[in-house]
Amino acid sequence: MSKFDYGVFIGRFQPLHIGHEAVIRSALEKVDTLIVLIGSARQARTPRNPFTYSEREDMFAKVFKHELTTGRLVLKPVQDHPYSDTAWCTEVQRVVNETVLEHYNKGGVVLHGLQDLRIALAGYGKDRSSYYLKLFPEWGNVQLASQYGTFSSTVVRKQLFQRIPVISQSVLSEEVAEWLKAFALSDPFRELLEEAEFLDAYPDEWGRGPFVTVDAVVIQSGNILLVERGEAPGKGLLALPGGFLDPRESIRDAAIRELKEETRISDHKGEIPPAMLASFIDGAKTRVFDHPERSLRGRIITHAYLFRLPERRELFSVTGGDDARTANWHRLGDLKPEQFFEDHWSIIDLMADL
Repeated sequence: MSKFDYGVFIGRFQPLHIGHEAVIRSALEKVDTLIVLIGSARQARTPRNPFTYSEREDMFAKVFKHELTTGRLVLKPVQDHPYSDTAWCTEVQRVVNETVLEHYNKGGVVLHGLQDLRIALAGYGKDRSSYYLKLFPEWGNVQLASQYGTFSSTVVRKQLFQRIPVISQSVLSEEVAEWLKAFALSDPFRELLEEAEFLDAYPDEWGRGPFVTVDAVVIQSGNILLVERGEAPGKGLLALPGGFLDPRESIRDAAIRELKEETRISDHKGEIPPAMLASFIDGAKTRVFDHPERSLRGRIITHAYLFRLPERRELFSVTGGDDARTANWHRLGDLKPEQFFEDHWSIIDLMADL
């Protein structure tokens, strides 16, 4: 009998490699059932997070078919919360609680709480990304042997996103390697390769920062004003109107300028003048977003301003301009995190009180 009824292992698995597999098999020797939480589960594709949750689920199914079929291994998605460890911990706790109750109750014994079950967090402290091992003191701990080898998913991705992709079967199971070979012939791969090449060249042209940017969170009658990006990075994704600070302007003025340039926001009298737009700013909600990995272009620190426009049945008119392909109003309830560029969904989530 195992010391723990359930283990919890968290990772991004971009992609799943033999180091991950070794840790999972080691954990399965110490717990009855292992819940694997797949992070970054609802994000748009980027060279850092190229595979969707369902695609990573497919990789697991090819390698751990027996464990998944018998219920010893359970996969669940977890969304990123880069600006709130509390929100991330809450989601992890909620997903684990729901998963354990659902899984255990299938055995015929109905539980309403987890107090009689032994749950442990499984993992190894490889680097600063493993800080989460200290965030769940209510669970036990299963320390696993460190991932062997000198490789990581970062190395696998770097080799993959080339004009002639390299898919190393020395660090990937045969099933995952074949999956990646097929992926390298797909349209998403070609789009990601274009973006990876853009990002590789970006520091040579612009430097690595820090850079200062602005973003406008514009709300009117339950709708938010968004642009569709016309170029890499994030071509085709939704984004907040915004851009880089000019040397001779204040941050607030930059937010207003970018809003006007990218959306041509207008009422029945024509384009709304800067002074009127400024009057719509909710100063109490202005916030800096500075997660070190918020942008793959470099160290970019953005200042977000919340514009609360007057409630009305007919929304202000907008037209895409500057480097925005289009500008449109979107109902807040219709939006999904995976539609957004960089961390713009997280900004909206915090600024608009979703």
